[in-house]
Amino acid sequence: MYSGRLRDIAGLDELFQAILSLKDTDECFMLFDDLCTVGELKALSQRFQVASLLAQGARYEDIEKRTGASSATISRVKRFVDYGAGGYKLALERRNQPE
Repeated sequence: MYSGRLRDIAGLDELFQAILSLKDTDECFMLFDDLCTVGELKALSQRFQVASLLAQGARYEDIEKRTGASSATISRVKRFVDYGAGGYKLALERRNQPE
């Protein structure tokens, strides 16, 4: 069970429950189109791409070329992949599992 720093953010549990209730990617597109700016979604998407490439063993310069992420962003994502709450690893593993 997650007990980290995000538990104290008011309403976040309700938001996550709403996300989990969505049935497919089209419904996710609809919610996130209303919820986030294009810039916020691009940043989230880029971080997840970086995490995926790091998990595949890609080098920083290759990740920079493929994603446009700065070395600072890549380093930050790597720190969370290696020492974070485990969310990147869990999501990457489950993304690759058949439904």
